[in-house]
Amino acid sequence: MNAAALVSSPSPDGPLIPRDGTLLGALFEGLVTLSVQVYAAVVGARVSHLRTKGGDHEVDLVVTRDDGRLVALEVKLAPVPTDEDVRHLRWLKERVGDDLLDAAVITTGPAAYRRPDGIAVIPAALLGA
Repeated sequence: MNAAALVSSPSPDGPLIPRDGTLLGALFEGLVTLSVQVYAAVVGARVSHLRTKGGDHEVDLVVTRDDGRLVALEVKLAPVPTDEDVRHLRWLKERVGDDLLDAAVITTGPAAYRRPDGIAVIPAALLGA
């Protein structure tokens, strides 16, 4: 989502920024993606998005090193991720095994921690800290 697209409204009398959770989520994901791309570029890693052909599984960001090992990230506009939010990260771990160095959910929450399933929860505010 390009934030510049929000500068103008299709209707002169309409709101400039719709009060839509989907839009806010897209903007949040865009901000996190930009940040991760900058950090990955510094170490020569690639950032991609993963979606299976049928759309059954999707991972927002996959950071891949030169050696093929990776970190998978989901971006959620919620302070606390649910089991549903991490299902694709668990699926990816089953598929790639030890090549998955870590998996995390980037959130709007106040604290970083590890869930009982081993998936990290990281507030977006801590990226780059």
